[in-house]
Amino acid sequence: MNNTDTTHRKGIIGNPASNNFWLYDSKDGFDLTHPPTPTTPLASGTTTVKLQTTTLPITISVQKSALVIVDMQNFFLSQSLGRPNDSKGMLAQKQLLDHAIPAARKAGIQIIWLNWGLMETELTNMPPGTLRALGFESVPAEHFAQWAELDASQRQGTIDSHGVNEGCHTFPAQTVKTEVSRPTKDPRLYRGFGSDIGDVTLDDSTVVPAGRLLMRDTWNADLTPELRDNYERQGLASTTKVPDVWIHKNRMSGLWGSSTACTEFLDNQGIRTLLFAGVNTDQCVGGSLQDAFSKGYDAILLTDGCGTTSPTSSQESIEFNSAKTWGFATSCRDFAQGVDASLAS
Repeated sequence: MNNTDTTHRKGIIGNPASNNFWLYDSKDGFDLTHPPTPTTPLASGTTTVKLQTTTLPITISVQKSALVIVDMQNFFLSQSLGRPNDSKGMLAQKQLLDHAIPAARKAGIQIIWLNWGLMETELTNMPPGTLRALGFESVPAEHFAQWAELDASQRQGTIDSHGVNEGCHTFPAQTVKTEVSRPTKDPRLYRGFGSDIGDVTLDDSTVVPAGRLLMRDTWNADLTPELRDNYERQGLASTTKVPDVWIHKNRMSGLWGSSTACTEFLDNQGIRTLLFAGVNTDQCVGGSLQDAFSKGYDAILLTDGCGTTSPTSSQESIEFNSAKTWGFATSCRDFAQGVDASLAS
């Protein structure tokens, strides 16, 4: 077919027998509603929303879709931990609160808060590649043999993946001090999963314990105050069409491996289409989105609903691949406008 062909065309992408296929229409774009067969009308009561994306329009089923908001937690965003109030993550939060979250609630699309929330057993079994991202331990080489014999609770002088902080290790007959500069990250924060951050001062001058890094039920692993308020007041309200769900994850991706709490929930609810937002775009958001794509879910990136501290090219790469390979890309405002237009028609 040449580029000047104006013939109205339709197609099937995927195997209809597998119940995981898309429909294509050269006038309407991609149909991601997952009907039983290519020619079967949608079930009674199904609500659809048509969205503009950076490529072609898509149509999704409200009942089979979820807005997945990843890691919008105090540790990554709070000014009480030195994060800037105009960070890309906070700008993404504004777009979510102004557009995407209200639109999802209006349509009755499931909202999932997918956050770091570790338990002790998960901390113990964390792979080294993941541990390195938030800090690991070291001592001078001549003391390594003694240090290696200690259990994890006795090895406390954690270091950042880019350098060692000042600390000390007490052995049976001596204390060993580590002294290597930490050139890029805050030594107070990046001391390893499960390390105690200490107290923090909130905007109202209240002092609270931040807790152990990204462990469940700690202040640092909680949603930001604005999102926590939205979650409690609206997401859990009795009048909400579909109550919000909070799901803990124990890797950068919340959909890694053969099964996670997130994939179990999605499959039990029959959810097939996922709109991703959160921080960081190229790490936990991108990792979750890519795993979703590989597992056969429909993946849509809300480009302004996510942010990263990485170079701009990292965000651009995720946006490009989301639009061209892994699925689709759109904005929070376009998502909201699509919901409004579809519900009004």
